[in-house]
Amino acid sequence: MKKEHTIGYLPDEQPPFLKLLLYALQQVVVMFPATVTVALITGFHISTTIFASGLATICFILITGRKIPLYYGSSFSYLAAIMSLMSSEQLLNATMDEKIAVAQFGIIMSGLVSIAAGFLVKAAGNKAVEKILPASITGPIAMIIGLTLAGNALSDICSTNAARAIAVLPELALNYAWLVGIITLLATILFTVYLKGFWGQLPLLLGPIVGCIAAGIVSLATGVNLFRIVPGAEVAGFFQIPHFTLPHPTGYAILAIMPIAIATIPESTAHIYQLDIYVNDLAKKKGSDKVYNLSDKLGLNLIGDGLGDMISAFVGGPAGTNYGENISAMAITKVFSTSVLIAAAIIAMVLSFFTPLVNAIYSLPQAVIGGLEVFLFGAIAAQGIAIMIDKKVDMFSAKNIAVIATIMVIGIGGNYAFGGNIPLFAYYKGAELTTFTVPCIAAAAVFGILLNLLLSIGEKKQAEE
Repeated sequence: MKKEHTIGYLPDEQPPFLKLLLYALQQVVVMFPATVTVALITGFHISTTIFASGLATICFILITGRKIPLYYGSSFSYLAAIMSLMSSEQLLNATMDEKIAVAQFGIIMSGLVSIAAGFLVKAAGNKAVEKILPASITGPIAMIIGLTLAGNALSDICSTNAARAIAVLPELALNYAWLVGIITLLATILFTVYLKGFWGQLPLLLGPIVGCIAAGIVSLATGVNLFRIVPGAEVAGFFQIPHFTLPHPTGYAILAIMPIAIATIPESTAHIYQLDIYVNDLAKKKGSDKVYNLSDKLGLNLIGDGLGDMISAFVGGPAGTNYGENISAMAITKVFSTSVLIAAAIIAMVLSFFTPLVNAIYSLPQAVIGGLEVFLFGAIAAQGIAIMIDKKVDMFSAKNIAVIATIMVIGIGGNYAFGGNIPLFAYYKGAELTTFTVPCIAAAAVFGILLNLLLSIGEKKQAEE
């Protein structure tokens, strides 16, 4: 019986140039929607975000010795912390660039968490991370990250601030904004559930396209323009250098953003395990005797991920992680070549200079973004549940319930009672009474880790008895 020939490219293989270019373009298309969405939500410059994503990807692949085929893109896990930081009292009168600069420093410091975890894994093995950060901690942290953003999603749908720039705004504009937001939400969900194959990887692109079409129809039918006006777009030119900013060191940025890296470690770990299965399955089908021990490179992956955060943030990009969308695209096409990902990163960096594309993204209606956020933020919370189910967390354990319960209440309660920053204690600074505040997600994460370690004392001895 003739053996079927398997087509595909392993990490150390390189397709012919034309195929490499097409595969790279596909990876860019898959990466683009989510990466750009994070910039739109947080206020980071889109061109810089795209450029930083490509630069961090190239550095990640080179740092890991071209052994791990992963693409670095903007992470949704950091949204709550970044948005809370930007709206904090300390940055109330700051410009957007000043807010981004402070967030940059927090993101750079968060990269140290992933790097430390990577060295810990390399020294003590993969189980070391699970002991300090079990699913009973990372699961609820992921949940509160999504749930604390719920209010932002709904308020963005009904926001018509951009539309007020229009000379005449009918009072019914709010109704049209809700209509467009709901259409965007439903379209994104339907595409996610029913589209398969290549198109099934693009719901975050196709959903907003439908929302924009709906906004265009509303504009033609009613005269209410929900699209945002891009200042200076008419004189921006065809090509423009991305808007780079330098980080500004502040202590509260560390408290706000650094602990969020804890929640991204399980996601990054799951990706490397998935990749190990896909790559070795392809190697086996191609008749290769080589074994790609990608799961043994978890520590190297975390170090690369942390350095990617630091590189991205240094030029003005948001925090990121390796992308599940790109892994899915590689699994479908069976193209795991690191050369393809390097080419995709270069293409993304070139596109960041293409002004018409950046302006088109900036002009998206706020209602479209809000409709997309409802699904995205809920999906982040659902991912936390998925982590606990996948790791078989015992929900009848008094210890696990205590850890999960306190993380959830501190995280969500701190957001809705205090706007995301919990007033921990008051003290006098000279003659002025000052309140020391801690970001709710950071407080929840730190308290959960300490409580879990405390309740773990003597656990092994009890199990043996």
